[in-house]
Amino acid sequence: MHSPTPVQPAAERSTRPASVGGLQALALRLHFYAGVLIAPFLLVAAVTGLLYACSWQAEKIIYADRLAVPVSGDRLPVQRQVDAARAAKPTATVLAVRPSVEDGATTRVLMDAPGLGESERLAVYVDPYKGEVKGELVVYGGSEATPFRAWISQLHRHLHLGEPGRYYSETAASWLWVVVLAGLVLWISRTRRRRRDLAVPDLKAKGRKRTLSLHGTVGIWAAVGFLFLSATGLTWSANAGKRVDVLQTKLNGVTPTLSGTTTAHHGSAAGDGHDHASSVDLDAILASADLDGRVEAVYPAKADDAFVVKQTDRAWPIRQDSKALDPTTGEVLDTLRFADHPPLAKLTAIGISAHMGALFGLANQILLALLALSLIVLIVLGYRMWWRRGRHGFGRPIPRGAWRGAPRRLLALLAAGALFAAWLIPLFGCTLFAFLLIDAVVGAIKKRGARVDG
Repeated sequence: MHSPTPVQPAAERSTRPASVGGLQALALRLHFYAGVLIAPFLLVAAVTGLLYACSWQAEKIIYADRLAVPVSGDRLPVQRQVDAARAAKPTATVLAVRPSVEDGATTRVLMDAPGLGESERLAVYVDPYKGEVKGELVVYGGSEATPFRAWISQLHRHLHLGEPGRYYSETAASWLWVVVLAGLVLWISRTRRRRRDLAVPDLKAKGRKRTLSLHGTVGIWAAVGFLFLSATGLTWSANAGKRVDVLQTKLNGVTPTLSGTTTAHHGSAAGDGHDHASSVDLDAILASADLDGRVEAVYPAKADDAFVVKQTDRAWPIRQDSKALDPTTGEVLDTLRFADHPPLAKLTAIGISAHMGALFGLANQILLALLALSLIVLIVLGYRMWWRRGRHGFGRPIPRGAWRGAPRRLLALLAAGALFAAWLIPLFGCTLFAFLLIDAVVGAIKKRGARVDG
């Protein structure tokens, strides 16, 4: 939310404390430079995020021949469906099964096969009513992202540049909250005749004033969503994610695990290299687990490991209970309920589901798309205002030094907060230091030039 210093009548300016003006100047300078320099990263993240929000529904259309089948009678035993998949892919190793739960949905037998990448599995889709294999796809991650959605997801995550590309998305998430908070300070502290102008754009205004009104009102409506996306996005980032893990561990917020299991989520390399699917009565295991909704039955990675059945429903209310069972007797060895997870672990799971668009299904995906569109609009309007600041079509920078009027206690508090944020979010700290260094150098050059001219 990019906005210039509010213009008040002379009488109001004389009564406004200098400290408030200093705080506004600090917020304006931070918002301006962060907006201008970080906006390209935010724009790419917004566009790719918009594509990802739409990919959930798009993949249902693109892969309808594998994801859905006509309802025709009762479902066959899950074990027979697994056997059909194994017969179709005899050289692959069965890792897990996601039985059909919804009417018309296929059963997904997840396998390990040569040539798969990290976090990839081969999904064989089986008609639960006829036992026929409908096709196969390489899926990615715990959400079983199809090739289309996985491609969009990786575009959003690292632009298909691998680990180095993740710095773009982490930089965007590292600064989004700063730009939003500074913009809120500017917009809320702005003097206005009517309170409704805080949240309703003045469409009767002209020129730059109208652009500012649209920019501010769109920003205030979307601010909470932006802060949420920034926070949850950082939990997955390469650098800040490690610091978040440290804090979660110290605050006892790590998601607990079932005891006595070393199940492999990808590949059989973590196990003994054998396919244990043929030695397990899957229907008996599922009946013994007695977990409703969408579940994933994960085969043991080793012969003496437990069989794991876990709920995979990320929609609200989240159901992610899991049980470890003896693969031969079906006896429940351990139970882990989502209700027993630490509060911080629950919040993390809820935040991830919402960020991915899975928490409220289509409504969640529409909301994410609206947030992405809002961010795109704000960036375009912000650059438009910056361009109009200059006489010849190029934006003038915000004057230096006005922030010194802010209260010293507030400046000390902000400095302490910035140091903590720099530790928690390393890319924020590095780029902030670079901004300050460049600003100081430019200021020194201008000051020296002024002395020479004098």
